[in-house]
Amino acid sequence: MNINIRNEEPKDYRKVEEIAREAFWNLYFPGGHEHYVVHKMRSHPDFIKELAFVIEVDDEIAGAIFYTHSKIVSEDSKEYKTISFGPVFISPEFHRKGLGKELITHTIQVAKKMGYLAILTLGYPYHYEPYGFLGGKKYNISMPDGNFYKGLLVLPLYEGALDDISGYAEISEVFDVTQEEVDEFDKSFPPKEKKYQESQDEYEASASLLDD
Repeated sequence: MNINIRNEEPKDYRKVEEIAREAFWNLYFPGGHEHYVVHKMRSHPDFIKELAFVIEVDDEIAGAIFYTHSKIVSEDSKEYKTISFGPVFISPEFHRKGLGKELITHTIQVAKKMGYLAILTLGYPYHYEPYGFLGGKKYNISMPDGNFYKGLLVLPLYEGALDDISGYAEISEVFDVTQEEVDEFDKSFPPKEKKYQESQDEYEASASLLDD
């Protein structure tokens, strides 16, 4: 298996959106919107083009990762620039081969070299703790509602990066999409059935888990 990681190029756009649609369909809720988020993200001011990567297996795109600007806002309204990744996904046919790990590890190293302060991401702790992410509470970083959630994960990119910084995380608004927008975009893809599956229950339960 010949693996290659490179920056996403315009010629990859449609293929990447197709893979995102397959990877997320019915995973968190019936249907999926990540393929539209990726499409919209590329023209958004928060998009970090240099951190958009695809992973290829034998010259075929098998997955991708995207980063956007985010920030920590302190109590006195001071803003600290951070970055966030997501969506990150691998085609279902290439699952369980360590490709997601390769993508995440590679891009963390690139982000370090680019001099960014920290990465904030939203997800399952067990997915991201192996890379050194810890719950926001460990760094005194909450969500905008002031609560500490287990799903907000933080990785400082150099020693002491978050010393003396606390506040709430603000993720890019690019993720705020309407069902109407998604449905309209989805018309350009082959029809796919929206349905319930068990992973949706896990997602719903974990989304509101407080870090007490």
